[in-house]
Amino acid sequence: MTSKLKLGFVGLGIMGAPMASQLIKAGFEVFVYTRSKVAPEIAQSTAIQCANAAEVANKADVVIIMVPDTPDVERVLFGENGIESGLSKGKVVVDMSSISPIATKDFAKKINALGCDYLDAPVSGGEVGAKNATLSIMVGGDEKIFEKIKPIFELMGKNINLVGGNGDGQTAKVANQIIVALNIEAVAEALLFASKAGADPAKVRQALMGGFAGSKILEVHGDRMVKRTFDPGFRIELHQKDLNLALNSARALGVSLPNTATAQELFNSCVAHGGRAWDHSAMAKALEMMANYEIGQKA
Repeated sequence: MTSKLKLGFVGLGIMGAPMASQLIKAGFEVFVYTRSKVAPEIAQSTAIQCANAAEVANKADVVIIMVPDTPDVERVLFGENGIESGLSKGKVVVDMSSISPIATKDFAKKINALGCDYLDAPVSGGEVGAKNATLSIMVGGDEKIFEKIKPIFELMGKNINLVGGNGDGQTAKVANQIIVALNIEAVAEALLFASKAGADPAKVRQALMGGFAGSKILEVHGDRMVKRTFDPGFRIELHQKDLNLALNSARALGVSLPNTATAQELFNSCVAHGGRAWDHSAMAKALEMMANYEIGQKA
């Protein structure tokens, strides 16, 4: 049944293009639309390029969205030639972007009113996870629809969980981004400290990998910090957007997130120095600027 579904994919950026490629490789008929340049792997595939998001929704049974921010999802859904105008009863909209949980609940209600189903299914794992189909996918929505779409999710990710109703997937993603940001900050502080103290940060990182401090962040982003490779897998400006969601939601809930706020200020410092498009592991540079010392620098 699932293999006969026609799929739509709107948004073919750093994450969207490799995610859509997994679906194309699996043999699905995939209709695509993006405002950016179509990636070669999509252009040279069996994907059918559409003139706008409405055309994608008109031709597909399941429409997946992967765009940067809440206003982008709103525009894609409800703007001129948006998905809303191409939907018919019984279709499913799956938003895999990382956006506001509050706005998500509103979007879901509007799509449900058309007789269609809605899942919010943000992902974690970055460009590497998208290319290797190892993304973690946090889903909010009806359980029956989740089970229907799960085989499609399994083509793009490994750790797939239904968290709760609409908006809960986005809430889980915001929580994920808090943890990731604070772990990046911790790894950067530790490696900066070790390096300034005269130790080889690469060897310190390797030693820490085998202990309780070991983490994916230490493994992947610690390596980036040591090797000074800050080309984006996940841009600082996107992580800033996610932390804004966290801080704004926390303010509305009356919850204090002091270390999340500190992480955001470190990202702000990077942006002030031209780092909007750096990888988020480059938060280390903000700490280095304060110390006037780079990780791996010879004293």
